[in-house]
Amino acid sequence: MTDRFTHRIATLDDIPAIMDLMAASIEHNMREFLSDDEIAAARESMGVDKTLINDQTYFVIETEAGGTTVMVACGGWGKRRTLFGGDTTSGRDDSLADPAIHAARIRAMYTHPEWIRKGLGTLLLELGENAAREAGFRTIELGSTVPGEPLYKVRGYTAFHREVRTGANGLPNTIIHMRKSLV
Repeated sequence: MTDRFTHRIATLDDIPAIMDLMAASIEHNMREFLSDDEIAAARESMGVDKTLINDQTYFVIETEAGGTTVMVACGGWGKRRTLFGGDTTSGRDDSLADPAIHAARIRAMYTHPEWIRKGLGTLLLELGENAAREAGFRTIELGSTVPGEPLYKVRGYTAFHREVRTGANGLPNTIIHMRKSLV
């Protein structure tokens, strides 16, 4: 199925389309797991991270639909120590990770709701893992939402910490820290 899709490195010009895709993904793909208010709390730890785009570690996946090229998923990997979040998320550490002692990061994965269950999350993970491995990283980590955890478990990630942040609306936002060996 993934042979119908192409991938490329995202550019700053992609940001409006990435933001639209993120919004659709968050709004629809989380509903099976979270209430509207819980989704609102979760949004606070999400957003576009221009550092990933500038580092050329963020991918967009596209396909042809109705004669037009459509962005259907996005995500990538980070060589910086920030685990999750967008440009304005608190607690960022944008220092470069040392592959000899730090883990690479899988970051900001989103699939458009009309294109879920087609292997795009797996494709994004493989792209990020392979690039991180080529950059010398031996482990990779991610901060998963509750809806994302099943995919990551199937792909060999193991949870090692659950972080609960309180959203502005007073509801919890659970971020599951997960890890996988790249060797």
